[in-house]
Amino acid sequence: MAQDQPTPAPGAVRSNATGNSTGNAASLYARISQDPELTQALFRQALQNPSGTLEQICRIGDDWDLPVSVEQVKAHISSLEDLDSKQWLLKARGGL
Repeated sequence: MAQDQPTPAPGAVRSNATGNSTGNAASLYARISQDPELTQALFRQALQNPSGTLEQICRIGDDWDLPVSVEQVKAHISSLEDLDSKQWLLKARGGL
């Protein structure tokens, strides 16, 4: 039985994200976390340009066949218990 694809959230930046993208965000986060050099590079970028880092994460997801939207990345990071990730996400949203 085929399932309908959910409608993208209003304001979603990436249009190529699929209904499986919520799971993709978790998979992408896990894969990035396994690469300490990439993780550090993204974290350093996030300190200077958090919104640009969100876009970079989406591009990495596209490259790794794990498409996600910025909103899905934000939602996944918000669900984590990782305070460092949450801090730069707040900055990306203009909260700091």
